[in-house]
Amino acid sequence: MKAPTLVLLVRHALTRTTGAVLQGRAPGVHLSDDGRRQADGVAGRLAAFPKIGAVYASPLERARETAAPIARARGCAVRIERELTELDVGAWTGRSLKRLSRKPEWQAVQRHPSGFRFPGGESFVEMQTRIVGALARVGERHPGAVVVVVSHADPIKAAVAHAVGAHLDLFQRITIAPASITAIAYRSQGPVVLTLNSMDGDLAGLVL
Repeated sequence: MKAPTLVLLVRHALTRTTGAVLQGRAPGVHLSDDGRRQADGVAGRLAAFPKIGAVYASPLERARETAAPIARARGCAVRIERELTELDVGAWTGRSLKRLSRKPEWQAVQRHPSGFRFPGGESFVEMQTRIVGALARVGERHPGAVVVVVSHADPIKAAVAHAVGAHLDLFQRITIAPASITAIAYRSQGPVVLTLNSMDGDLAGLVL
């Protein structure tokens, strides 16, 4: 039986448009000044772990910039994993969330995401399959280790829903705030969620 892997899922820190614009995979979206402070704060919180086996990040700038101080504090490089990237929202990329919320399709996004595909983009089912597979591979590469994975809100929510056995249509009930930490232990018997959307406090009590 392989030793469990503790995966610390970090949502990227704040950008100037977080919560206002659906950025999707748009390039050139960087952390704000507050976001950079948040990223440094996450690196400080992770000091509770004496050893971190690896730091992974989505290829998008906001995720890489959040991962950078974590990796720097550990003297390691950030490993870019393409399948940790944000949901591909296709033609909705860069559009105002306020305006999108008025579209009839927005109800499907919120209430029946398992049946929705973004025009010219990805479905929620494809996104969940992608992130769950990526995390499984990370666990296989680092048995018994603590690993940091910096990703995005919807992929992390989808990973949590899968881990607890919740239907994807319920995943919008999960909140993942910028710079939050969610811990999932990947074991041979199945995943266990140890903490969700942690914004402050001591993480040293997390156990495999």
